[in-house]
Amino acid sequence: MDNIFLLLLVGFLAQLVDGTLGMAYGVLSTSFLLSLGLPPATASASVHTAEIFTTGVSGLSHLKFGNVKKQLFLKLLIPGSLGGILGAFILTSFPGKIIKPFISIYLLVMGIIILRKSTNHHPEEKEVQSNLIPLGLAGGFFDAVGGGGWGPIVTSTLLVKGNHPRYTIGSVNLAEFFVTLTEALTFFALIRLSHLKVILALIGGGIIAAPLAAITCKKLPPRYILIVVGTLIIILSIRNLFLFLG
Repeated sequence: MDNIFLLLLVGFLAQLVDGTLGMAYGVLSTSFLLSLGLPPATASASVHTAEIFTTGVSGLSHLKFGNVKKQLFLKLLIPGSLGGILGAFILTSFPGKIIKPFISIYLLVMGIIILRKSTNHHPEEKEVQSNLIPLGLAGGFFDAVGGGGWGPIVTSTLLVKGNHPRYTIGSVNLAEFFVTLTEALTFFALIRLSHLKVILALIGGGIIAAPLAAITCKKLPPRYILIVVGTLIIILSIRNLFLFLG
């Protein structure tokens, strides 16, 4: 964990992607941290601590620009937070060596979902708010367990159902701040906060990337970013699985 520049780059790239697409900060950051040797619980706790700052800025920005649907936000908030608490308990209850391959498999699935999303062509936009409680629970749970997944699970599901991208991303991002805060506080209560350098580097890289993400969103087609991110996560996850089996 001595390579501060690599960690800054991870935080920068993760926030650049997340700010452009509304997803993949946690999945991308956690995949890298696991590859660098951090235990799953420590990696997830570090990512969610850093995300408090990045999601806070993102959520407030979306709220300011009118991208948030209050009803959608509120329906995701409580179940997402409860799912996050449960996921944090599960993750800290098992030794890292046991749970790491399962996390890698989960991240591999997330990478495939992101890659598939690059080929999606959404039908006519509509407002679908059914089954939001189980969706929020699942998103929060897997977000805590895998160190990321709120965006890929919740945002992707709502977009596939036909919800308006602007209000979906805005509402999900604002809810993510509270879900992330709940998860981080749960991790603080269950394990000792360590690897402060990792957390600060992720925050620093994210802060630098935040304003650039808006520009990237306008200049670069999201489809290409999704392809790169999905492929990268799949490669990292397969590498982690081979290291475990080897």
